[in-house]
Amino acid sequence: MGEAMREEIETILEGELGDPRIGLVNVSEVQLAGDSRSARVFVVVQGDDEEAERTMRGLLNATAFVRHQLAERLHLRHPPELFFQLDRSQEYVSRIDQLLKRTRKKQAREE
Repeated sequence: MGEAMREEIETILEGELGDPRIGLVNVSEVQLAGDSRSARVFVVVQGDDEEAERTMRGLLNATAFVRHQLAERLHLRHPPELFFQLDRSQEYVSRIDQLLKRTRKKQAREE
């Protein structure tokens, strides 16, 4: 169910929101609570921190619309409450890769 929700939410965000605050957004994951009453929607925002902040404000304002659309598309009588969260895992992976490369270069010079 989480994957179906992820796909539908991403489709809604890509083409049906007219809010200029919402930039390029990808839904990386949807974690549905055990009771299915809430879902945490992890999003990756292209751009800097300011762009991410604007996008998150836009998503907060669009939550009711997205939830309603999700209910219609997936035929849910009681759609979960949606909570959008910025996914920074790609930034962490990039930073770790950077540090590992730096360490390898340092080790190579010492040998």
